[in-house]
Amino acid sequence: MCGITGVFAFNLVGKFSLINLAAATAKVSHRGPDAQGLYSDSFVGLGHRRLSIIDTSQEANQPMWDQSQRYGIVFNGEIFNYKELRTDLEKKGVPFKTQSDTEVLLHLYIQEKEKCLNKLNGFFAFCIYDKIDQTFFLARDRYGIKPLLYLWDEDKFIFASQMKSILEYGIEKKIDYLSLYSYLQLNYIPAPDTIFTNVKKLLPGHYITVANGHFEIQSYYSIPDQDSSPQISYKDACTKFAQLLEESVQQRLVSDVPLGSFLSGGVDSSIIATLAKKHKQDLQTFSIGYRDEKFFDETHYAKLVSSHIKSEHTVFTLSNDELFDHLHDHLNALDEPFGDSSSLPVYILSKQTRKHATVALSGDGADELLAGYNKHSAFLRMSNPGFKEKIVSALHPLWKLLPKSRHTTLTNKIRQFNRFAEGLNLPPDERYWRWACYASESDAENIFNPISHDNLNINAYNERKKEWVKTVKDNSINKILLTDMNFVLPNDMLTKIDMMSMAHGLEVRTPFLDYRLVNFVFSLPGEYKINAILRKRIAQDSFRDILPPQLYNRPKKGFEVPLLKWFRNELRSMIDDLLSEKFIHHQGIFDYDEIRKLKHKLFSINPEDVHARIWGLIVFQWWWKRNMEKN
Repeated sequence: MCGITGVFAFNLVGKFSLINLAAATAKVSHRGPDAQGLYSDSFVGLGHRRLSIIDTSQEANQPMWDQSQRYGIVFNGEIFNYKELRTDLEKKGVPFKTQSDTEVLLHLYIQEKEKCLNKLNGFFAFCIYDKIDQTFFLARDRYGIKPLLYLWDEDKFIFASQMKSILEYGIEKKIDYLSLYSYLQLNYIPAPDTIFTNVKKLLPGHYITVANGHFEIQSYYSIPDQDSSPQISYKDACTKFAQLLEESVQQRLVSDVPLGSFLSGGVDSSIIATLAKKHKQDLQTFSIGYRDEKFFDETHYAKLVSSHIKSEHTVFTLSNDELFDHLHDHLNALDEPFGDSSSLPVYILSKQTRKHATVALSGDGADELLAGYNKHSAFLRMSNPGFKEKIVSALHPLWKLLPKSRHTTLTNKIRQFNRFAEGLNLPPDERYWRWACYASESDAENIFNPISHDNLNINAYNERKKEWVKTVKDNSINKILLTDMNFVLPNDMLTKIDMMSMAHGLEVRTPFLDYRLVNFVFSLPGEYKINAILRKRIAQDSFRDILPPQLYNRPKKGFEVPLLKWFRNELRSMIDDLLSEKFIHHQGIFDYDEIRKLKHKLFSINPEDVHARIWGLIVFQWWWKRNMEKN
């Protein structure tokens, strides 16, 4: 796992960017604390920061070149099937000087060019430079586990693992108001867009070719879009699912440095840890708990699993004061606005885990792949509404009046009833969007002041949104999951994991996102993944016999933090500062009257999801002060 960056200058003006290569590389030093490598010639520069995982020798440092010195690579990620690929290449007479997966990837590209991508099992973002043909070839893994940002104009092409590296090249910083509009609804910015108009994210499963001052983007992978009758029995599907997941875990245990596993106590991480322990007897597991917030603490489930599998378990139990001590560093680690509040505990968990291990397995991806969220149950109920669903819908006027929040079991249930009733009469794509968002489009639009509102091209926004939800054609569970895999997973969940773990030089591997497993799961009917009583059905049934019985079909809690309580107490000063009338007017983006309404709702008896909206605004304001105020 590493940090990469590079420049391809098309003319003398573009060459000026090369002077910033070293600084741009240094900006991602947290991603790769073990080594730095730089290369530059007349018009090309490549930078690499290395986190040594496989073959930790200096010979495996990057940029790495083939024996002819024609092809050079900078690579972020891991190729888990590199040994098999290496064996095939050696049979063709390809010589190797290291034991690294980087060298295997380089030679595989030399042999097969873009077709090499179909043979890779892993996660990656990389660039290969061909000195003779004067081309860049860049690619991102199938599901967007590793990030890759780029900027192209008439003078140059720039790429990097993170925005902070891109900014070191002295680019123009112009806010994309449509991205901000999306952010105010979702609390994250969907690819391919970023917070800046001139910087883009390469979509998962795509590659870029840069040649002769032009670049072209192509797709090499998409998740199989199937929703057919079962071709395999449920029992046989469980057997195959368990086999593929165990193979995935086993492959992801390859490491020349200490490796452990996150263990939240949920079924996903528990399955991964259990399988890992089967093949790694000295497995360490790690979880985080809240000493002062028992409603949000699930460490007892994690301890139950660790005791069951006999792992070496470490619980990082934090007080509210310890959480707040990390808050500023956590916010500073965000390259662009990202308002998923669960990123704070992930940041701290990654920091503490890094003291014990350099690699950690996680259960990320299972909810999107296997229907683990409340909305999946809601969509299932929508497909065949019965008496209960009709009652919840009929009582919508009551839910609108009653107090709603995530802070207690009762008010959270009322909040869920209200959201369900809101979605009942919407078409499937609009229902999906409403349930994905914390704020409606009108609420997000109203928060802009008149000048900012003039920057909103709603027709262009509608085109973006149409692309994001294009696979939601009905209430089909597989179509909903396909949309989650393409939209929520890379833009929210995987972005969170990458940013927060790599802030501490920790590599996180996600066995549920092995492409063979994903392809198999999407060949199965929706009822294998969820029914009226069980979410993630195939995962829970496949491993029921090897997990503690208390985990089977227990309610999903999520990795939440008590924002509502904090904003009303310890974090009140952040609201007073970053959302003050003086600062809002100084900034010139938002309408303070709308901000005041949000603050009033936050402190009312009916806050609903306003704490999430406030948090999203706080994150944006913090980011703006660090990145845009002087601008």
